[in-house]
Amino acid sequence: MSALRIGIDLGGTKIAGIAMSRGGEMVRTVRVATPRNDYDATIASICAMVARLASGEDCHIGVGMPGSVSRITARVQNANSTWINGRTFQHDLETALARPVRLANDANCLALSEAHDGAASGAPSVFGVIAGTGCGGALVIDGKLVEGRHAIAGEWGHNPLPWPQPAELPGPACWCGRHGCLETWISGPALAADHQRTTGKNLSSEQIAANALAGHAQAVATMDRHLSRMARGLAHVVNLLDPHVIVIGGGLVQLPGLVEQLPAAMAPFVFADAVDITVKAAQHGPESGVRGAARLWDDAT
Repeated sequence: MSALRIGIDLGGTKIAGIAMSRGGEMVRTVRVATPRNDYDATIASICAMVARLASGEDCHIGVGMPGSVSRITARVQNANSTWINGRTFQHDLETALARPVRLANDANCLALSEAHDGAASGAPSVFGVIAGTGCGGALVIDGKLVEGRHAIAGEWGHNPLPWPQPAELPGPACWCGRHGCLETWISGPALAADHQRTTGKNLSSEQIAANALAGHAQAVATMDRHLSRMARGLAHVVNLLDPHVIVIGGGLVQLPGLVEQLPAAMAPFVFADAVDITVKAAQHGPESGVRGAARLWDDAT
């Protein structure tokens, strides 16, 4: 019998895990709160989750994580779960589990899952987006992840907002040390912060979206600004990579109308005389990342 594929999705607020059969069927699922700002507890939580998911069976383990592992230092870089930055995460996990572990950026896992059997199944090139607490991206070509020389391919969230308006300069401070990164404009916390800066009202992104649907002018304006910023960011991706399909996952994919409105909002910024952009919501929803983590071992026997 083929070994189980265990996928772990390490998020900023939760750790999700699945055990997947070789045929792609989910056998077991587990979800726990992330022990924020505690590296040792994070390692321990993942190990306990693997034990529950494996249930004594042979298994291969894939982990989707924020940031990536530097090819030069072998340490985690660029994670907005900052307590794992600078750590030898793969080595420490493999030592604690006493077996090999494959790691990939969480957006990479989403893109891989959706390119394999999701919203972009069969597409020659896919750009996957996670828009939620943070903002990540990933590129899959011919069904294979493209990670790049520094393992940062697709990291569009830490590029500046394209075609900024005067009021958008220099942009909010980002945890990475720069100002005006896309993540500071289009993530869930960024949407809420923009609304508060503009209106003085402290609302969640979900509350803002609900108020916009109810016709509240201030919320409508906030949602329009958010759409424009995401559209400009993705148009920049199209101009660089021209993917056949853009797949969006993460919490913000639930914002009413966002996915449907993006192609038209992106079109004026795309450097082509006729524009045909395909943007889809992740078919596997919140399970895309963890399914992609399990698929990091698809080439194993």
